[in-house]
Amino acid sequence: MSGHSKWSTIKRKKGAADAKRGKLFTKIIKEIMVAARFGGGDINANPRLRTAVLAAKTENMPKDNIERAIKKGTGELEGVNYEDLTYEGYGPGGVAIILEVLTDNKNRTVAEVRHVFSKHNGNLGENGCVGWMFEKKGLILIDKSGVDEDRLIEVALDAGAVDVKDAGKDFEVTVLPANFDDVKKTLEDAGFKFNTSEVTMVPQSTVHLTGKEAEQMLKLMEGLEDTDDVQKVYANFDISDEEMERLSA
Repeated sequence: MSGHSKWSTIKRKKGAADAKRGKLFTKIIKEIMVAARFGGGDINANPRLRTAVLAAKTENMPKDNIERAIKKGTGELEGVNYEDLTYEGYGPGGVAIILEVLTDNKNRTVAEVRHVFSKHNGNLGENGCVGWMFEKKGLILIDKSGVDEDRLIEVALDAGAVDVKDAGKDFEVTVLPANFDDVKKTLEDAGFKFNTSEVTMVPQSTVHLTGKEAEQMLKLMEGLEDTDDVQKVYANFDISDEEMERLSA
């Protein structure tokens, strides 16, 4: 499992402070608006919107907030027009990083992103510099405790999963994006509990980090994720479970 996936799991276990939660709500609302603008307001006919609304419900966002964001996206209510951008760069140790961004001011955003990279021993690169190292996939992490591995493999593969493998403390279920919702629902109905479940950019290879580089990488991840216009951060670092727990304590 990549360090990015471990990092996602640890953040979720730690929980979010109110300020972080407010920032997360803002990011989800922006994603709902953009998804509705490009694909319409019907969640059954718009997979991107369906995923965004599911993320909102997972975080217990009020229904009114979700509906208002959809209406702003479709133009029924007045709202900001956000541009959908991707940035790429490098972190400590040559780690490859991809950012998904929604912004109403590209100049402001690129300046903020470049500053965070520089502050934590990374640098913003040209588009295309690292994108080839990643593949879009659905990823579901299931805590190993109390789970029958054979049953999980059978249920997941029958539902359309690509692979199930042992990833330390979790079982990692890999799914094609088009099958993600169906596999996730089948696993939920079968009683499996998820640590994380998301459509993400999975790296083809990882860069193992220790010591100072590992610490800098986690600070860079946190800084990028804390940037208002950055929606998602993907990276191909790998840090041991023990060191990850220690650094994020």
